Amino acid sequence: MYNFQQYRHIQEPGWTLGWTWAKEEVIWYMLGSQATEQGDCSKFHSGIPHSCEKNPTVVDKLSGTPYNFQVANCCKAGVLSSLAQDPSNAASKFEITVGSTGTTSKSIHLPKNFTLKTPGPGYTCGPAKIVRPTQYFTSDKRRASQAFMTWDITCTYSQFVAQRIPTCCVSLSSFYNDTIINCPSCTCGCQNKTQPDSCVNFNYKPLNPYGDINDTGIFWGIKSFNDILSSAGPFGYVQSEILLKKDKSTFTMDQGWAFPRRIYFNGDYCVMPPPDVVHVLESKGIKMVPFKLNYTVDLVQGILNFAMDVDMLAHFDQWQCSGEDNVYEAQDQWHTELRRAHLIPAVDYI
Repeated sequence: MYNFQQYRHIQEPGWTLGWTWAKEEVIWYMLGSQATEQGDCSKFHSGIPHSCEKNPTVVDKLSGTPYNFQVANCCKAGVLSSLAQDPSNAASKFEITVGSTGTTSKSIHLPKNFTLKTPGPGYTCGPAKIVRPTQYFTSDKRRASQAFMTWDITCTYSQFVAQRIPTCCVSLSSFYNDTIINCPSCTCGCQNKTQPDSCVNFNYKPLNPYGDINDTGIFWGIKSFNDILSSAGPFGYVQSEILLKKDKSTFTMDQGWAFPRRIYFNGDYCVMPPPDVVHVLESKGIKMVPFKLNYTVDLVQGILNFAMDVDMLAHFDQWQCSGEDNVYEAQDQWHTELRRAHLIPAVDYI
């Protein structure tokens, strides 16, 4: 299992992987992980399988697991680093011995309905696809053996699937504003929310998603020092200073936008105040006329759902158009919502 997310890690209590067997398969043994339920194994009278569940759920083992039950890259309590933070800890491995299955490539049936929780929802897994068999080399690298069959499962993350209401917002302040600029009202659904200030004494790594353009970076805390916010509420914060170098040819401090254009926290998008509230538009000669919108909580939620349905449709459009609706977790919900989003005109969305 590889976490290819650049800035989204999997935190405690760790990942949970599930699937549905195609026929009457059982799990005889596991190394590096375990099934959460044994299920009904009453038809076995000698030698009881590890799990007889039709829909097994597998979790990683803890770090103190005896060595004879471990494999390489296992036993991290399901915690995976992001690829940018620590590539060596962005992978997890376990071994599984399956019984009551076929013995040829034509008689083996692939599992289906894979699910990945980390620990909550957000990931949607595609079907298993047969790929080139994995090769294993001897210690001297002079001989290779190959697996009987290899298949891949790709799981993609969507913040809208994880939670329809944003969970992070950012307040801004600058030298040309008298007050701190707060998030728009009901940004997080008018719930009680915790807003971290920033991170102190952190690690930094630049990300270059657009080739040589260095406009994206990731910050994270120092392990065992400040990588975890220990409590919720006003006392659950850490703080520090970030000094950013600006390109003088393109940036001016005369009421310029001195803030990041986009901020993510734990991999999820954070809502930010619009540029007009920090007088950027006024500095361009645009007259700003204040007005009040009498929004109710239900109305704001409806507007957010309207936009997020369209965004989700764009994310899952390829799957839906290819007839793979059956891989969605919420069979009674997502089909209807995504098809409904097809009918939203572009003018209304804008």
